[in-house]
Amino acid sequence: MERRAKIIATLGPSSDKEEILRKLILEGLDIVRLNFSHGTHENHLRNIELIRKLSKELHKPITILQDLQGPKLRVGKLPPEGIQLEKDQTVALTPVDVDNQNFNSDSVAATLPLDVPNLARSVNPKDSILLDDGNLELEVINVVNDTVFAKVILGGILTSNKGVNLPGTDLKIPGFTEKDKEDLEFGLKNGIDAVAISFVSGPEDVVRVKEAIREIAPYRIPPTVIAKMERPQAIERLEEILDVTDGVMVARGDLAVETSPACVPIFQKKIIDSAYKKAKFVITATQMLDSMINSPRPTRAEASDVANAILDGSDAVMLSGETAIGKYPLEVISMMVSIIKEAEANYHHWGYIKRHPLDQTHDDAVALTRAAGDLAFDRDVAYIAVLTQSGKTALLMSKVRPKVPILAFTPELETFRMLSLFWGVKPYQVPHATTIEDMVAFVEEAIIASNPIQNGQQIIFVSGLPMGDMRPPNFLLLHTIGKK
Repeated sequence: MERRAKIIATLGPSSDKEEILRKLILEGLDIVRLNFSHGTHENHLRNIELIRKLSKELHKPITILQDLQGPKLRVGKLPPEGIQLEKDQTVALTPVDVDNQNFNSDSVAATLPLDVPNLARSVNPKDSILLDDGNLELEVINVVNDTVFAKVILGGILTSNKGVNLPGTDLKIPGFTEKDKEDLEFGLKNGIDAVAISFVSGPEDVVRVKEAIREIAPYRIPPTVIAKMERPQAIERLEEILDVTDGVMVARGDLAVETSPACVPIFQKKIIDSAYKKAKFVITATQMLDSMINSPRPTRAEASDVANAILDGSDAVMLSGETAIGKYPLEVISMMVSIIKEAEANYHHWGYIKRHPLDQTHDDAVALTRAAGDLAFDRDVAYIAVLTQSGKTALLMSKVRPKVPILAFTPELETFRMLSLFWGVKPYQVPHATTIEDMVAFVEEAIIASNPIQNGQQIIFVSGLPMGDMRPPNFLLLHTIGKK
């Protein structure tokens, strides 16, 4: 059985060489993530050109996911060796853009510059401040002008540029920064296929990015927009966010720091469940095979984690440091493929979605795609062929989770490149069809050329009429191969 869930890998020093990336694609990589928290536009352009070159050479569409940095809260410049913070010490936190003050007092052990806008105006005594992904913890004592005094709760060595998290604190800073807008403009100009938005707090963050896309590239089919769920505010407003986004990412790293590691498994299930009910694309990410950064094999717990993400209903699973900086990028992809296939082979026993049909039965498009899935089961057809302009029909069909492969046909290059995101979808680019007869001919020719099928076998067509219109699906056809 062909693998249905898709694999996303982050490009980095371990994977951005041509020969290595070629091997990763051949091994099963579907989507490449470009992390715009790192690298220059020049580096990213080189990577985009390399991905397109290999995609064409290997005849495999590869989706490019641009991950925007968002408002990055960081520690400022510290001595090269860092600063040792001891439990119960008092530290002074100052803005990086003011002269670094030295508090000559026995009560203040160190002064830490933080690049965190509005910090002094936003925190209150007893609030937590987490540094370096939560490895160090401070508790606010009091605030004097622009300086925050805090007690060390969990100590350790702190070095420059480490991340800062403030669980439960609203800094009232925009989620879509000027850097993000510049990066988005670069990405759209160079043909990225999907955009992930970091540190989403509410639906307005998603709307702002979609408006920017329309402003920057009004004539292209918009890329898929994915809201990263990594703040408690996003969990609280999950349903509102799902109403405006195309997909979500369960970004478990920052989500664990901002809430609690104990909450993340339940949040993951809640996000996947809610996204499924609204027919939205969902990625599960962060530390999926983290030990394989330094080891050729994963832990048993990691293998279980990946399998459960698939059984929960994830459309895609994502690798970060494992392929960006890890020692075994090829082995990671191979292992991910193996775990996904094993989980999918047992989906009928343990899979969530098969026991919980897609909601929105009042929606004609959902009803039609569900009907196609049921017909595929009843008639034992070979494939479901989806005709799509924007990719939305292919996404809907994938959320139905039919038992047969979904072949998605589009005349639009931008849609063709984006379709590899979706569970169970195999993309094809075909000429524009103006009649049903043309549509059947184009699709039948493509299927026969590249898939195992015989005359007399049946396929299901799902499309919108009139042909070529940007509209939801309203047409279903059962077609026998070779029958005119």
